[in-house]
Amino acid sequence: MRLKVTLQKSPKHHDLVSCVGWTTADELYSCSDDHCILKWNLVADETNQLAKLPDDIYATDIHWFYKNVGGPGAKKGPQADLFVLTATDGKYHLVSKLGRVEKSVEAHVGAVLAGRWSYDGTALVTAGEDGQVKIWSRTGMLRSTLSQTDSPIYSIAWGPDSDHVLYTNSKQLVIKPLQPNSKPLQWKAHDGVILKVDWNPMNNLIVSGGEDCKYKVWDSYGRLLYSSQSHDYPVVSVSWAPDGEIFAVGSFNTLRLCDKTGWSYALEKPNTGSIFNIAWSSDGTQLAGACGNGHVLFAHIVERHLEWKNFEVVVETRKMIHVYNVTDDSQEKLDFRDRIIKVSIAFDHLVVTTTSQCYVYSTKNWNTPTIFDIKEGTVTLIVQSDKYFALVDSAGIHLYNYEGRLSSSPKFAGMRADTLSYQTVSLSSDTLAIRDKNDEKLVHLFDVTSGRALDDGKKITHTLEIAEIALDQCGPARERRLAVIDRNRDLYLSQARMPGKNSKLMKLSTMVHSMAWNDNTNMLSALQDGKYTVCFYPNAVYMDKDIMPLTQIEKDTSEYGKNPQIVEFLGDNIVIRRADGSLVTSVIPAYPALLHDYVSNSKWDDAVRLCRFVQDTALWACLAAMSSYAKELNTAEIAYAAIDQVDKVQYIAYIKDIPSKEGRNAEMSLLCGQSQDAESILLQAGLTFRAIQMNVNLHNWDRALELAVKHKTHVDTVLGYRQKYLNKFDKSENNKRFLQYSEEVTVDWEKIDAKIEMENQKERERPATTTTTSATNRAK
Repeated sequence: MRLKVTLQKSPKHHDLVSCVGWTTADELYSCSDDHCILKWNLVADETNQLAKLPDDIYATDIHWFYKNVGGPGAKKGPQADLFVLTATDGKYHLVSKLGRVEKSVEAHVGAVLAGRWSYDGTALVTAGEDGQVKIWSRTGMLRSTLSQTDSPIYSIAWGPDSDHVLYTNSKQLVIKPLQPNSKPLQWKAHDGVILKVDWNPMNNLIVSGGEDCKYKVWDSYGRLLYSSQSHDYPVVSVSWAPDGEIFAVGSFNTLRLCDKTGWSYALEKPNTGSIFNIAWSSDGTQLAGACGNGHVLFAHIVERHLEWKNFEVVVETRKMIHVYNVTDDSQEKLDFRDRIIKVSIAFDHLVVTTTSQCYVYSTKNWNTPTIFDIKEGTVTLIVQSDKYFALVDSAGIHLYNYEGRLSSSPKFAGMRADTLSYQTVSLSSDTLAIRDKNDEKLVHLFDVTSGRALDDGKKITHTLEIAEIALDQCGPARERRLAVIDRNRDLYLSQARMPGKNSKLMKLSTMVHSMAWNDNTNMLSALQDGKYTVCFYPNAVYMDKDIMPLTQIEKDTSEYGKNPQIVEFLGDNIVIRRADGSLVTSVIPAYPALLHDYVSNSKWDDAVRLCRFVQDTALWACLAAMSSYAKELNTAEIAYAAIDQVDKVQYIAYIKDIPSKEGRNAEMSLLCGQSQDAESILLQAGLTFRAIQMNVNLHNWDRALELAVKHKTHVDTVLGYRQKYLNKFDKSENNKRFLQYSEEVTVDWEKIDAKIEMENQKERERPATTTTTSATNRAK
C-alpha cells in the first residue's frame, strides 16, 4: 500500500495553508493565511474562492459538522451544512457551505488553536492559546470550561462516545471526562511539546506527534503501543483514517502512511514545506494536506494488497484491481465504473464495493460477478463468512448471501454503525455477533437468516469491557462458540446459541493481544506476550478443564518484536505480522485438523488409529475431550488412558456398567462438570432415584431433599446418607429442613437398601436403546 500524491502546478493559495476539511468524498475546503477559503471540486477539477476573511483573521482549524448525526433518515438541522472555523482573533466562527459567517463567538484570550464537533453533534470543544479547553452548545452557548493549563493547547480530540476530551498540555496528554469533578488521566507522552493528537472512534486508539520528531500510538488508558524513530523535523500533523486501520503523519516535506499498530506502509517526500493539517475523506480512500508553501496536497491510496490462500489481490488504481493466482500464474484484471472503496477476499469470494455498487466474484469464475446497487452511501466495513457477508454503512449492517440477495438487516436499540469494526463485529454461517458500543460489556447475537436476536434477545454479558470478539466458523449452529478478549487482554470462550450454564464466559488465556479462528476447523490461535498458542480443541474448557492445557501447543514469538498481530489462520498456516510490518508464516501439524474431520464424521476408530500413529499428548487430549462431549465411552476410555488420567479411566469404567443409556449420558455430563445437564437428563428419563443419588454424591443435600420431597420418594434415603455424612465428621444437624423431616421420617437402613436394590433392578429392566460394545476388542 502506498500514497499517490498529487500537487497543482502552482499553488492556489498565496500563503501558508493552515487547515483543510472535506464535505463529501469529492469536495474539499481549505483555509490559508492569505485569508481565502477555497472550495475544491475533485470531479470537475475546479477550485473556487468561497469567501475572503477579514485581514485580522487567520484561520487555525476547520471542522465540518457530522452529516450522519442522528442516523439514517434523520432530519437535517440548521448545522448540517456548517463548519466551525477557529481563528487567531480569539473567536470561533460558524460558517455555512456558501461561505457566509452565520455566527462568531468570543471564545479565548489569544488565538483559538483548535475546534472539534462531537460525534453525536451535541457539543463543540475549543482549545486556545490561553491554555483553556471549553465546551460549547451547538448554538454557541458556553457550557463549561473543562480545563485551565499554563501552556497553549495545540490540539484536541473527542473520545469515541463524546464523553471524554483528549488534549495536549506541553509534553503531556490529558484525557478529561465531561462529568464534573471527575479525575483526568494524564501522562508524559513526548520529550518535546506535543503539536497534534487524534483519537479514532473505531479502534479507540490515540496517535500523537510532537517537537521530539516522533509519532506514537497509545491505547485509551495511556499505554504506549508504538513509538517511531526520530524524524528529521517535528511531527506537526497526524490523522486517523475513518475505519481506524491506518493513519497519516505529516512533517516538513514528509508524508507517511502507517498501519494502526504504528509501522509504516509508505513514505512520500513532496515539495510542500510542512504539512500542517491532514484530513481524510469520508470513504477513507484519499487525504488532503495543508502545506506550508501554499499548496493543498491530495493523496490517494493505491496498491492495496490482500491475500487469501493462493490468491493475491492488488488494488492497482482507484478503479482497477489485479488478481494473481500464484498456483498457476494466471492473472485477472477487474475494471470498475466508480471509485473502489472497500475490498475483501475470503471463503472463495472477492467482495468489492464502489461508491454506488457492490461486486461479488467467485474465485472459480472472475468473468460474471454478482452486482447490486448500494442504497445507503459509503460502505465502511466488509465482514465475510462461509455462506454470507456483511456490509456496514451509515444505515446499519446488512447481511447478503454470495448470490447478492439481502438476507437480513439486524438492529438493536442504540446501535451505532459508525463505530463497527473488525474487532467488534463477527459473522459465521448462522450467527452474527456485535459488541454494544453504549455498554461495552455486552455482545448482541442475531440469527443470520431472520435478523432476529437469538433466544429472545439473549446477550452475552462480561464483567469487564470487551475489546475484541470472534465467532468460530465450523460445526453445527448449536455448537457455535464466541471468543472474547476483554480490557485486561484476557481471552474467554462462550457458547453463542444455547442459553444456560454453557453461555457463561470461560477463561482460556491471559495477556492476549491478537486472536484468530481457523477457517476449516474450530481451532483457535492467540498471540500472548512472547509466544503464540494454538488451542486444537477450545471446547475442552467445557468438557474437562484439567486436560485443557494439554490440548494446545505454544511457540516462542520474541523474534517478532513487540505487539505482533495474527493476520489469518488458514489450514495449517498462521500468518503473523511482525512489529516492523513484515509477514511471517508459521506452520502447525496437520494431524489436529485430520482428527477434527474424523470426529465430525463419527469415525472414532480412525481417530484412535491416528492418535496411536502420531503418539502426541495434545492429540490424545483432544480426542479425550471430543469423545467425552460426544458421550463415546470406549474412545474416551482409550484416550484418557493414553494421557495417564487414571481416575477418569476408572470413572468411565464405572459409567459403562450403568445399565441405562440415560444414566450413562448423565454421568458423562457429570464427568464434564455439567451437573445441571446431568440432572435434567435423569429427570426427563424418569430416573428420579439416580438424580437424587447424584446430588447426594455431590453433597448437594438441599437439592437432593428437594427432589425427594417433590417426587415423594426416597426422603429416608437422603436423610440416612446425610446422617452418615455428619457422623463421619462428628457434626450435628443444624439444617432446619433436615431437622423437620428427621422428626417425621424414620431412617431404616434395611428398607433403604431394599428400595435402592429395587430401583437398580427397575433400571436394569428398562428397554435398552443401545448396546455398549466392549473396548477390549478395539484396544487389541
